[in-house]
Amino acid sequence: MIINEKVVEAMNAQIRSEFGASAQYVAIAVYFDEEGLPDLAAYFYRQSEEERMHAMKFVHFMLETGAKPIIPGLPEMRNEFSSAAEAVQFALDQEMRVTDEINNLVSLAVQEGDHASNQFLQWFVTEQVEEVDSMSTLLQTIKHAAGNLLFVEDYVRRNAQIMDVSAAEE
Repeated sequence: MIINEKVVEAMNAQIRSEFGASAQYVAIAVYFDEEGLPDLAAYFYRQSEEERMHAMKFVHFMLETGAKPIIPGLPEMRNEFSSAAEAVQFALDQEMRVTDEINNLVSLAVQEGDHASNQFLQWFVTEQVEEVDSMSTLLQTIKHAAGNLLFVEDYVRRNAQIMDVSAAEE
């Protein structure tokens, strides 16, 4: 194994966190689906897939470096929200927690002199900046919509189209 044992333990904890975030985003998507807001639901279903991809990045990196990834059970998910703002605030809080976890992982990798893990984790540092910004902007949009979530649906739909065009150009 070419990565530090303490880092392996922390990465296994992060795998649980990423899979947990994926499942939580499905729960949030279901909330929006039940509220008749298909674009917000689709946004969170996409977020769920992205979090699963993050977990799988950890799994593959660990396997490539000779470490054993542990695939965990999931924590209890929150399934009830009183409003769109509450659901998105919950998602933003989750992204802030994950950001702290990634930062702690980077610090641990640096402290342990684990350069391979530090290099790998830099992608996640950048990704978390984007995730927090995206969720913060969505929450602001909901607040500015003053209860008219159809404006938010339009915002999410337009942003999804822009992201689809950007991805196709890459």
